[in-house]
Amino acid sequence: MEKIISGIQQMGIGVPNVQEIWKWYREMFGIDVRIFEEAAEAPLMIDYTGGKVQSRTATLALSMESGGGMEIWQYTSRDTEKADFDIQLGDYGLYSCRIKSRDVEASYNFHKSKSVKILGGLHKAPNGDLNYFLEDPNGNIFNIVPGEGWFVDTGHPAKTGGVAGVMIGCSDIDKSLKLYQDILGYNWKVYDSKGVFEDFSGLPGGDQNFRRVLLAHDEERMGPFSKLLGPTKIELVQPIDRTGKKIFENRFWGDWGFIHLCFDVRGMEALKKECEAAGFPFTVDSGDTFDMGEAGGRFSYIEDPDGAWIEFVETHKVPVMKKIGWYLNLKNRNPKKRLPNWMLKAMAMNRVK
Repeated sequence: MEKIISGIQQMGIGVPNVQEIWKWYREMFGIDVRIFEEAAEAPLMIDYTGGKVQSRTATLALSMESGGGMEIWQYTSRDTEKADFDIQLGDYGLYSCRIKSRDVEASYNFHKSKSVKILGGLHKAPNGDLNYFLEDPNGNIFNIVPGEGWFVDTGHPAKTGGVAGVMIGCSDIDKSLKLYQDILGYNWKVYDSKGVFEDFSGLPGGDQNFRRVLLAHDEERMGPFSKLLGPTKIELVQPIDRTGKKIFENRFWGDWGFIHLCFDVRGMEALKKECEAAGFPFTVDSGDTFDMGEAGGRFSYIEDPDGAWIEFVETHKVPVMKKIGWYLNLKNRNPKKRLPNWMLKAMAMNRVK
């Protein structure tokens, strides 16, 4: 089977309390449909958790508006550790999560009315897109950006959907392009700019010189969930005047912050061969179907040139309507074919208020 990347499935977020922050994400972003919630050990991640099997609880949630979901992840066997330094723009790794908006100015006004911490204000990116940054109660930074490819209008007052991409700090953007552009299919440069940028002015360290490259995919994504996940963009940011630090230096995967960027894929074996040939070998591979409680599939990890964790998930089983025990088996479906809209919309039955 050939490699198919359907889109960003979710952003992994390490938190000190899953339920508290998910309530905030429901209110502020409308990410309120629970796909699974599970407490278990994470034996396959032992190389990234100090050589010891750790326990955790995790909730995967998404918005019916469209966009990727969030895997909200909390250690139960140890405390969730924060970075021991102040993270700045351009530090290496997953820096900020992009959230799509139907109306960026309306989203901005809603978040201001809710006393959300806004970093700076409304500004234009180099391509003219209005955007702003905000901080969640755990200090994670989100970039609210214009959205494309909407699925359902839920009427949420924030006018936001799910994950629309990510901003990633890099030591050498050209090296990173070999992964994000060549393998992950973000083959279109929306812009490639250098300088001091007004829309970065409210971010820690944002008053410095940067190179920033915004990547998009010029082909429509295929696969079962591609209609719901929608189009996404990845922005690579490289500091020019300083050497950055690794955001997760001396910490475990699963600790405080954005822990991984996860892509929904089909054709995992083809992807594995391509990644290995390009110098990005799988560092974790679950092999056959891995049981995730209410869902199941094969998952794997690679690292980008600066050590940021990229996850791939080939979904085999997913709950559609858990209340009546309706689970979807994807193993024998045409990997390029999208699920019908009515079936995707049925997932809204798993909404949590």
